[in-house]
Amino acid sequence: MPRQLKTYITNLGFFEMAIAAPSMKAALEAWGMNHNAFQHGFAKQTDDAKIISATMEKPGVVLKRPVGTKGAFSESAELPKELWKGSLPKIEPPKKKPKAEPKKKSKVAPKQAKNGKEDKAAILSFEKAKERREREREKEEEREAARQEKEQARIERALAKADQALEEASARHDDVIAAIEKEREKLDRRADTENERWEKERHKLEEARERATE
Repeated sequence: MPRQLKTYITNLGFFEMAIAAPSMKAALEAWGMNHNAFQHGFAKQTDDAKIISATMEKPGVVLKRPVGTKGAFSESAELPKELWKGSLPKIEPPKKKPKAEPKKKSKVAPKQAKNGKEDKAAILSFEKAKERREREREKEEEREAARQEKEQARIERALAKADQALEEASARHDDVIAAIEKEREKLDRRADTENERWEKERHKLEEARERATE
């Protein structure tokens, strides 16, 4: 027999969230929470008739409203006009109810049978909403993977272009250095030739100076 849906609420960011789910675990999964908000007092089951009515019309769908307001819950809600200042209000965990004595089994009344059918329909609606969320999550993961792949390809193209530019610039630098080395060799040879010529001329001039003093 399917588990009866219950309505749970929590605060997330600037919104108060509500959902009809078969368990706290299912509610946490729908909210995308990876910690037990119920255990820490940030989520609880509600007995507010209006909230329950809204969530039961859309089992498994996360409804929300701006924090600090008393408006109706809906799938899409605008940010509060005045953003919440300070820390979000902590939802006190529900007090444990004393265990009731087991009731004697009785025949299922027509009203109970009708409620059972409604519960089954609500569970099916919840499962459909859960499957829809999972499909949307998978599509989002696929889009993110495609985006990352595209970004990686862009980075690789940019790196290849930068490497090519660096390689070409390095080759141009090597050509310039090689040309300078050739010019330096020519200058060195000219310097050596000039030094040899000068030594010969200096020697002759010194000899001429010595003869002039004789």
